[in-house]
Amino acid sequence: MTRTHTRPKKGFTLLELMIALGVAAIVATFAIPAYRLHVAKAHRVEAATALYRAAQFVETARVVQMAANPDASSLPAGFDQAPAQGAPVYRLRLLAESATNGGYAIEAEPVAPGSMQDDACGTFVIDATGARSNRAAAELGSAATAACWSGR
Repeated sequence: MTRTHTRPKKGFTLLELMIALGVAAIVATFAIPAYRLHVAKAHRVEAATALYRAAQFVETARVVQMAANPDASSLPAGFDQAPAQGAPVYRLRLLAESATNGGYAIEAEPVAPGSMQDDACGTFVIDATGARSNRAAAELGSAATAACWSGR
């Protein structure tokens, strides 16, 4: 009596591969937009945090530097972009005193080639009085501005 041993075939069938690709496509359909939304929220929070840090720096430096250099109108490295290290997503700029800003204003403007260029929140602005606002293509209401600053 002769016995023939057949080895089980290893690998995937075409049907199994097509089902796996279909499942991956469905997951990607929902995961990629959610990921992009999460990244945009993280960048907004980073911009708001950078503005608060820069405002704290300016408030401290104004006391120390006003006697030595009353015309200081720029932020030092580390305070001039968000995030502080790596490729900038927002550029921070110190604006001159006006009648309404209480002594200074700092804005965080999206970098041109960055992913936040078309963001609805636009440019973040904080001034010496603590007023927070956004300059965007469309007019933002107070609820939308609060959502931008809170990272929602």
